[in-house]
Parts: sequence; C-alpha cells; structure tokens
Amino acid sequence: MSSSQESAVPPPAYNSNVPDDIQSALQCLDVKTDLAQVERVLCEAIDEVSNELHEISKDLHEHPEISMQEHHAHQLLTDYLEKKGFAVTRKAYDMDTAFTAEFSKGEGRRVGFCSEYDALPNIGHGCGHNCIAISGLACAIAVKKLLEQGLATGKVILFGTPGEERFVGKIVMMKKRAFQDNVDVCLMIHPSAHDLNVGPMTAVNDVTVEFRGKPSHAGQAPWEGVNALDAMLQAWNNISMLRQQIKPTDRIHGIIQEGGTTPNVIVDYSKALFYVRGYKVSDVKRLIEKVENCFKAAAVATGCEATWKWRDLGMVHDVMQNSVLGEMYASFMRKEGVSFPHPAEQIQMLGGSTDFGNISSSVPSLHPLYSMNCTTAANHTTDFAAAAGTKEAFDATIRASKALAVVGAATLVSQTFYDAVRKEFETKVPKEYQ
Repeated sequence: MSSSQESAVPPPAYNSNVPDDIQSALQCLDVKTDLAQVERVLCEAIDEVSNELHEISKDLHEHPEISMQEHHAHQLLTDYLEKKGFAVTRKAYDMDTAFTAEFSKGEGRRVGFCSEYDALPNIGHGCGHNCIAISGLACAIAVKKLLEQGLATGKVILFGTPGEERFVGKIVMMKKRAFQDNVDVCLMIHPSAHDLNVGPMTAVNDVTVEFRGKPSHAGQAPWEGVNALDAMLQAWNNISMLRQQIKPTDRIHGIIQEGGTTPNVIVDYSKALFYVRGYKVSDVKRLIEKVENCFKAAAVATGCEATWKWRDLGMVHDVMQNSVLGEMYASFMRKEGVSFPHPAEQIQMLGGSTDFGNISSSVPSLHPLYSMNCTTAANHTTDFAAAAGTKEAFDATIRASKALAVVGAATLVSQTFYDAVRKEFETKVPKEYQ
C-alpha cells in the first residue's frame, strides 16, 4: 500500500446495522455445507502450518527487497508452495519475481488470493508486506485442505504480486488477464494500526516532469543561462498553491530527482516525480489538467522547456470493496473480539493506494485492513517496520488470514452467497472502470 491510512488513531467501534440484503446473503450459507465445519477445517489447516509461516515471515522481514527485485522472497515462497503440493509457476506473466500457485478439485468457482512481498527503500517492511506474503500462503493452504476433504469443489490460486509499492505487478498481470480469466473473486488483507473491513483506498496516477534550460557560469555570466532548477521550484510552488483549491481527499506529493550537480553552473536540467491521488478515478482525472498547468506556467515564467509523461501502465484505480465479502470477513473477526466502524464511517476515511484497486474493478474483491495490535504508527514508517516483525503482528495476521480464508471458502460452497457477491459487483462498479 503506497501510503498509510490518513490517521493512526483507532476509529469508533461498529457491530450492528448490517444492511438487510447483506444479512440475508450471510444467512443463506446453508446449502449442503455446514459453515462451522468449513471454518474448523480452514482454521486447523492454518494452525498446522503456523510455525512454518512464522519462520517465513521473519525471513522476509530480515531480508527486505525493493519493488521488482524480490528474488529471495520469490524463491522462498515458491519453494514452500511447491512442497505443499501446489502447481507453481515461477516468473509468471513475464516478471522475474511474480508467481502463481494453483490447486483444483472438481468443477466449481475459483477463488484467488494475493501475496505481496516488496519492501520500502531505507525503511524495510514499513508496509508489512512480510505479513501479507504469509497471509496469502495461509489462505491458499487452508482452502486447498477444504478441497482435498471434499467440502468444496473448484480452484484456489495464489498470486505472487511483486512491485506493489510502485503499483506495478498486479497491473501487469491485469493487462495479461491474469485475474479476469482465472478467478471469480480475489482477496487479500493488509496490516494497519486499526481494523477496517471495507475501508476505501484511493486512485492514483504519477507523472515525471522534466525542465530543460541553458547552462552558464553562475558567477560570471548568470544572465546567459536559463535555470531549469528555478523552473522546477516554481512548478513545486505552483502545486503547493494549487492544494488550497483541491478537495480534502485529493493529494499531490513528489520528489525532485535531479536538480544540478554544482552550484557554480546554472542548472540546465531538472527532473521530478509526482503522485496525484483522488478518492475516485474521476477525481484524479480532474486534477491532471491542473497539475499540467502548473508545469506549463513554470516553463513560461523561467523560459525553460517542459515535458512530462504520465505512467505507462495507466491509472491505479480506487479499491471497490465488496460489502458482502466484507461483512462475511467482519462476522468472523467479531467472534474474535474485533470491532469495526460503521461502513458509512469507513467510506469517509481516506486511505492509501494499491494496484489491487485495478483487480477490484474487474472481479469481486475485498482488501480489508487489520490491526497488528502492537503499534499506533502509520504505515511507511520505521516504527511500523519494526512492529511488522513482532510476534503480535504475526498472531494478528494469522487471525485475519483465517477470516479471509472463510470468505474465500464461502464463495465456493454457497451459490446463494456468491450470487449476492456478484450482484453487488455488477451494480457497484462503474462501467468506466470495467
């Protein structure tokens, strides 16, 4: 997740007022399968491998790798999955550190889970992706056991998705129809400082801007130069002033990547990267022209040439949380003593961004946040990175993984439940996203 929730302060509790249509769907988990038995099998399967998963989490935490360079994690996770009897594809979808792991039995629906395992430069696992990695393992192993025992039919697929911090892996997979053609629902969890079962995640696009000027001796003949760093600073200030007129849920932030090499030469080249976020894709689209105007104005004011390019992989979508899936997740977690804000309150809470959003606009999806129960720190901090390596974080991950496995299993065992999930997806996701 490329940014934390806006606040690390725990939100108010919520345990009631479930919409009637969702409650009806949950009550239809009837059919031929006893959900209590399903839960028992799933939880026992995860408990059986708990010690192994803890060691994997610690290994990943101690060996952080940045986006698209997760070679150790790729080897560690795929070796383990192969030993557990999955059909593993390494370097999947033409990415060196992506993978898939599949198991099927009989005809039926297909449930997908996602593991992430990239870390942040200089911080390590400040977004807890070591926990997300093992959550995917736990869920896939649990549903595999359910299929082996004949309590469900269908397929489980674990997607190893690299480069989330750069919004890369899942979108590359999406372009190759990894999710659209292979799963009926897709699920993952994310560690946080608090619990949200249907909290929002924002849309984002990024832009690289370059200014070109003319070099000259800064002391002897500065009037002969055209200063590209001045242009960049003017663009930066333009964006800072723009923030007064944008929505509270909009975000624009960046870094200057190049701005000269020595003070005694007028800078002839500068470069920066900006992220533009909005609550919805439409909000980001609205901001694009405004940001570009900031670049144009800076070029005119300084006499520089400005060029910019938005990301090749396209817009990262906001996450379309499926509330039927989300309520099933919450119903399990409440039995474990976890409370949630009312869905209407969660909608108002600003989140980070993730390439999982693009999956959620193509198949019914859920991306809940769970508290690690050991920190109030925000994601992307050194304190959060330290917390992600604790036993408390691991225990919280296992608990949330059991809940997510139950959600996945429910879509396999109950046609009625899946129909409710699918109905919400078809009515909730705008056509512009699909």
